[in-house]
Amino acid sequence: MSGHRAAPAGAPGPPGPPAPPGAMLRVGVTNDGARAAVSAERLAAAARHVLRAEGVRDAMLSITLLTATAMARLNRRHLGHAGATDVISFGFTPTPGGAGGPGGAGAGVVGDIYICPDVARRNARAERCGVREELLRLVIHGTLHVLGWDHPVDTDRAASPMWKRQERLLATLLRHRARRA
Repeated sequence: MSGHRAAPAGAPGPPGPPAPPGAMLRVGVTNDGARAAVSAERLAAAARHVLRAEGVRDAMLSITLLTATAMARLNRRHLGHAGATDVISFGFTPTPGGAGGPGGAGAGVVGDIYICPDVARRNARAERCGVREELLRLVIHGTLHVLGWDHPVDTDRAASPMWKRQERLLATLLRHRARRA
């Protein structure tokens, strides 16, 4: 997983308080011609899981599934890298009250997350995990980036606080899902 954050959303710090009941956590999912093994609702639920866990009270996120060609164009245009990547996130400056997660108090998060299911499939094969699990991991990864979390780009990234948080959130999400099944 390469995971890129194109615009910082906040500085590292402790997670915020739990989100209150009735929080407005708006997450939209759009498929721009990419085949995905996970429903749009499940992807949105994964993002809301992260937002709640990070104490975010108000958020508007968009998740867009892109073909490899479209992701390669986005990657070149915004990050200057060649080829498709798995996930790119754009976190926009939050309103006063700050972003959740490492960035602040948990209100006013706005972000866009772009995911390439073709790259997710390759990642899943390389990591010997399921494609559904990998797509959920990418949603969590992208959401954490929108909230201001970051990681090194080298091999140390798996030891970073962000990566550990991502894997804990994924494990919780998968356990919760298994209990409901």
